[in-house]
Amino acid sequence: MQTLMFNSTIKRVQLWEGSRGNSKLIETFDDVPTVKIETGYYEVMQKIETGVVPVLRVPIANTNMFIEK
Repeated sequence: MQTLMFNSTIKRVQLWEGSRGNSKLIETFDDVPTVKIETGYYEVMQKIETGVVPVLRVPIANTNMFIEK
């Protein structure tokens, strides 16, 4: 199981190897306006100079997602 933490105030996503706070941080993305929920996966969207692009997809089946303000 992995954990996806989305802070909607500072627009940051962190992907943790296990449960939040008790595991290794795998990846961090800044300038994230949204995390889309698609069929079977979460899609992290990141803002770049030319627009908004997907930068990460993780399966819903083994990912807990938390949304913080």
